This record gives sequence, C-alpha cells and structure tokens, in this order.
Amino acid sequence: MPRRLGYVQLSRLWATSSLFFVACAGSAPLPAKAVELNRTGIEALTAGDLETADARFTLALEYSPTFVDALTNQGLVELQRGNFERARQLLERARRLNADLPQPHHGLGVLEEREGRPDRASRHYYEALRVDPGFVPARANLARLLYDSGYLEEALVQFKRLSEVAPTDASGYVGLATTLLRLERRDEASDAIAAGRRAAPESKELTILQAREAIHAGHWQEASTLLSPLAAERDDLAVAALGWLAVTELAQDHARAAIGAAQRALQLAPDDPVSTLALGQALLRLGDPSAQAWLERAQKLAPGARLALHSGP
Repeated sequence: MPRRLGYVQLSRLWATSSLFFVACAGSAPLPAKAVELNRTGIEALTAGDLETADARFTLALEYSPTFVDALTNQGLVELQRGNFERARQLLERARRLNADLPQPHHGLGVLEEREGRPDRASRHYYEALRVDPGFVPARANLARLLYDSGYLEEALVQFKRLSEVAPTDASGYVGLATTLLRLERRDEASDAIAAGRRAAPESKELTILQAREAIHAGHWQEASTLLSPLAAERDDLAVAALGWLAVTELAQDHARAAIGAAQRALQLAPDDPVSTLALGQALLRLGDPSAQAWLERAQKLAPGARLALHSGP
C-alpha cells in the first residue's frame, strides 16, 4: 500500500526533543556550589559549549565526587564529542553510584542510540521509566524508537502516557497525532492535534500538523495562513512548512508557486522528500523534462510515498 508522504519525516519534529535534559537533583545532601555548577553546566551543554560545560561538571564533581547528575552530564559531554568509550565509563559509573535515579539509565540509552543499537537503547529507557515513570526524556525517546521501528501500537501507548506526564509539552501530542495518522485513524489524530493546540498553542510542530489536516480537507487558505509564518525561518520547521506550502500550491494547480516553495525548502534541506516530490509533480504538470529525475529522487528518499491531494471542500 503506498504511503502518504509526510509521516516518517515529520517524526523528526518530535524526535529532536532534547537528549540532554538531565537536571534533577542527586541523592545528596550536596554542596550548594556543586548544584549551581551542574545547573550552569547544563545551560552550556544545551547551548553547545562543550568546553565550558565540561569544566563546570568537573568542578561540580570536585565539590562532590559522587554527584550522579554531574557525572551523567559529563558523560553526555563526551558523547557529544564522539568519545563513546569514555562516555560509557562515566555513565556506568553514575549508574553504579545510584541505580535508583533515571538519569544514568537514560544517558546509556542515548549512547546506545548513537552507536546504532536501538534495541539496547530501548531497554535502558524502560529501566529509566521503571525508576521514574515521569522522566520525560526517556519516555519521549522510547516512544520515538518504537515509532521508528514500526511498533505503532506500542508507540501510541507511550505517546499517550507522555502527554499525561507532560501535559503542557507539545511532543507527546505531536507523536500521538503522527502515529494515529500513520495508523489511518484520522479522526483521533484530529482530536489529538486539537488537544495539543489547547495545551501548547505556541507549538510550531502542532501548527504544521494542523496545516496538514487543512490540506487533507481541501482548506487551502487555512493551510497557507498556518504555514506561511513558519516558512520565513531557516530551520527544520521551515523546511517542513515550505514543503507543505508547495503541496498546498500544487493542490490548487499553482505549479510555479509550488516550484518556488519547494526550491526554497531544498536550499535548506536538499534531501527533504516532501519538497522533492512536490517539485517533481509541479515540473511534470508544466511538461518540464527534468520532472522524472526529481520524481525518481523522491522515491529513493521515501520509497512508495505519494501525495494525497483533495479537490477542496
């Protein structure tokens, strides 16, 4: 059965939830300076300043050598640097110090993912959730792994739980809706999008999902209004917005406008499958001989994908 384009690559919108969101206090009592250094180290790590982050975590550990959070964070710094063996040593030491904290289990899961072992990663995420069912990063990563592996019903359960433990975080609703769409349960997906928009009205990911629903219903102006502000940026979300804007224009038989939007997306992300397929379809409508090459490229990027275009309300 051909796959409607958009489900898998849109998963990246919720798959990018921070893998380094490790900020709970340890089992302490801890020196106040160690806690402060760990907090500011997390800020540096989130900003991508690995040298500063490492220095702060190292100092935190000088104040308290058994500070599990700081040790885990230092392991994540090494993971970012690509020093996987050193990262494993630090994370396993953190786990030995206190296996009743979720952070070391989660960190080991992230490491296994980076080394291409999703099965092992999922076991670590399950272990983190056994310790703390409300630990959001592990829940989000586990749900994503299940989705990417095709275990959609299991992913659905985890995304639902994610939306319950983090009701103002968009990622649970995005994953829930995306999974429901892939299961062809569109009415439930629409409900999940609506619930997410109420809980996290500023979410760009949910805005794109709402625009996709408008495209499906043939509400072109609504889709364009939702997507246009996002398309002005220069990030992954802009790529997705431009790709779906191209689809919107194509559905209205505005081939040249579709080409413009698709080309803008491909300047930012040359391998975006939505934009590639929309560009190929638009060129085909104009009788352009280069259309076939773009369509073939789209099938390599997303085998079996197609655009489901409706004629409007």
